[in-house]
Amino acid sequence: MRRTHSRRLFAAALLVASVLAPMAATPATTATADNLAGAAVRDKAAGHDQNDCPPDKRLGRGLTARLDKAIAGVRKEAGIPGVAVGLWMPGKGCYVRATGVADKHTRQPMSTDLYSRIGSETKTFTVTALLELVDDGKIGLDDPIARYVHGVPNGHRITLRHLAEMRSGLYPYTDDKDFVHDLLSDPSRSFTPHEVLAYGFKHHNTFKPGTKFQYSNSNLVLLGKVIEKVTGQRAADVINERVLHPAHLDHTLFPDGAEFPEPHAHGYTNQTLSGKVADSTHWNPSWAWTAGAMISNMHDLRRWAKVVATGTLLSPETQKQRLKMLPTGYPGTNYGLGIFSSGGWIGHNGSIPGYESVTVHLPSKKATLVVLINTDITHEGQEPSSLVARAITEIVTPDNTYDRPLPLR
Repeated sequence: MRRTHSRRLFAAALLVASVLAPMAATPATTATADNLAGAAVRDKAAGHDQNDCPPDKRLGRGLTARLDKAIAGVRKEAGIPGVAVGLWMPGKGCYVRATGVADKHTRQPMSTDLYSRIGSETKTFTVTALLELVDDGKIGLDDPIARYVHGVPNGHRITLRHLAEMRSGLYPYTDDKDFVHDLLSDPSRSFTPHEVLAYGFKHHNTFKPGTKFQYSNSNLVLLGKVIEKVTGQRAADVINERVLHPAHLDHTLFPDGAEFPEPHAHGYTNQTLSGKVADSTHWNPSWAWTAGAMISNMHDLRRWAKVVATGTLLSPETQKQRLKMLPTGYPGTNYGLGIFSSGGWIGHNGSIPGYESVTVHLPSKKATLVVLINTDITHEGQEPSSLVARAITEIVTPDNTYDRPLPLR
């Protein structure tokens, strides 16, 4: 197995999968996939794309032309099949465009109204649900994980805060060679949180809690288990009821398996046993669970970017804790509680086989950027979505350039 496999998968695995008991047998929020597909058709018929960027609000021709050229250049250089970009800058205008193809076989064009797998952006939803429980007084950020989940290596000293800020020292299960082999041997396989955590728990912890930063999906799966333990509900249902509904995210879901509402782009990855490019559209993301399994679209992510960056669903004190950014070791990028800051842009990116995304908000300018692409194949070691986001911000916010953030794989 090439080392690149585990590094690339780890972005999605980072979203703390929780241990122990398998998920309950009751249907998940994924049962809404058909309803979401119908909603997408209605939105398109009603001019949903236009509403996200009406003609009288668009950026000027000159700036639009520069963005078109920059995005086309990155797409060609990095070999990205399709790119959808949404940029909203109060006082200046908006830019919502798609280029390339959503399906390399049929040549169906990429669109801005497609659903996409958002990988590690799932972490922002999971941690928001966790922090709501903090606000409710049901848990404390400095509680040890051992209070909620048994069998975690050094669990009596690793706190929920350590997990959310990626400083637990737990070995990332996506770095385990057996996990990579088992997943890529059968990408349709369904994994439970207990199963994925076991791959990581067989390794020694990598450092003392709180002393270093290491992106690890093991952390977020564990937080998912905490949510289930405290609420007595499935993590997917808690996120749906306490995060998605209050934030009015009607086109975002936590799938139970490989279901994927229409319309969506086909995703392409080289994370295969042979290293050859494969269509990963219907691969099962259950292995990423609360660290990277969710699905959304540009319209919802635009709304979510501001909600998560400004703390709409949380108390001011808890949001202050969330935004307490610590160094990651990667220049220009700091990490808080399930959220990062890169060049002043606050949010998260995501990478899962076949798809990448960036959803960030720049508070100083009240600007929002969403990038969705249908490949996760790196270009010269860099995430293609980061290349697109950087090219855009170099033009529109040169003093706040989205730099290459954390390696999510």
